Amino acid sequence: MSYINKISYQIYKVEKKPYRQMLDELFSHLDVKLSVLRIVLFGEVVSKDDYMWRLAQFRRKAEEYFQGALPVVTFVAQKPLDAELVLEVHGYMSERNDRLEYKSYGGFPYVVLTNECGRFLYAGGVCVSFDSDIYTQSKEVFRVLECILNREKFSVGSIVRQWNYIDGITAFDNNGDQHYQMFNNARSEFYLSDTWKNGYPAATGIGTRGGGVIVDIDAAMAKETSFSILPIDNELQVAAYSYSGSVLEKADTGKTTPKFERAKSLQTGDCCMMYLSGTAAIRGEVSLAEADVVAQLRITLENIHHLIGDASMKLLRVYLKNESDYNKVHDSLEREGICISYLLADVCRDELLIEIEGIAWCSLGRE
Repeated sequence: MSYINKISYQIYKVEKKPYRQMLDELFSHLDVKLSVLRIVLFGEVVSKDDYMWRLAQFRRKAEEYFQGALPVVTFVAQKPLDAELVLEVHGYMSERNDRLEYKSYGGFPYVVLTNECGRFLYAGGVCVSFDSDIYTQSKEVFRVLECILNREKFSVGSIVRQWNYIDGITAFDNNGDQHYQMFNNARSEFYLSDTWKNGYPAATGIGTRGGGVIVDIDAAMAKETSFSILPIDNELQVAAYSYSGSVLEKADTGKTTPKFERAKSLQTGDCCMMYLSGTAAIRGEVSLAEADVVAQLRITLENIHHLIGDASMKLLRVYLKNESDYNKVHDSLEREGICISYLLADVCRDELLIEIEGIAWCSLGRE
C-alpha cells in the first residue's frame, strides 16, 4: 500500500459539557489501529489565560493518551459553528517496513516517518510569548521550525503544506502595521534559504481569536523516482506570490507577498493526494467584495473545482467571518457528502466572508 493510501484524516465533534469531559469524549473516538501524526483542537476562548489553560489541559490529555508516542498537538482558538469542540486527527496506517519516530524540540512534539517513498516530517503547535508583536512572534516560531527541520536534515523547501494561524489577522498594531502583512514579511525571510524548486507550500493564513501566531507544517523528501511533489496553479487567479502592492497592506519591515501555491500534489504510482490551500472568492488578485456569502461560496467552489478537477474532496475546513452565515453555507455544502468543520474566523482580507481549505484524492488512471 502506498504512502498516500495509508494517510487518514478524521474529524470528531462534541456538544457542550465540562471541558475535561469533552476532551475525554473526543479521545475515546480515536481509531486505535492508526498511528496518529497530528491532532488539532478547535475551540472558543475568552482570554489569553483561558487559551493557555485549555491548551495545557489538551496537552495533558494527549500525553496521558499517547504515552511515549505523542503526535503534533495544536490548539486553535476558533469557535466551531456546529459543535462545542472539534478534533481533527491526521493518522497513518503503519506497516512493517514503516518507521515512525516521535520526538520533541523545545517542548514541541513532532513526528518523522520513513517509508518506501521517502521521509516525511510533521511538526507544529509552535507558539511563543503573546507579549511581543506579530512580526517578532512569527520570527521566533519560524526559528523553532527551522531548528526542527535542520535537526532532521530537511530543507525549508521540503515543506509541502503549512497552516498559519494568526491572532487578529486583519488587525493593525499601534504603528499602523497589519498583522497578516507582518507575518508575511517574516515568512518571506524564513523562505530565503531555499530556491523552492518544487514550488512553495500549499498554505492557509487564517485568523484566530487568541493564541498569537501558531504554525503547523508537513514536509516531504522523496527517495524514489515514482514519487513526485508538484505545485498546482489556478489560471483564474494570480499566484499569491505574484500579487501587486495594491492588494497588500502596510508593515514597517516591508511589503512582501504571501508565498504559497494554490494547491500541492503528492503523487505515487496511480494515486494522488492534493493539499488545497485556503481558497476564497478572488479572481485575478481582486476580491469579489460586493458579493454576499452565497455568491462568494459559489466563486470559491469554482476556484476549488478548477484546481482539483475530478479529484474527490475528503476533508474540508470552512472558515466563516460571520456566524449568521452558517446555515446558508451548511445547507449548500452538506450535499457534497464530505467530512467538514465549520469554524468562525477572520479571513485575510476584510471583505472576504468565507475561506475553504481541504484534502483531495484522485486516481491518475495509469494502465
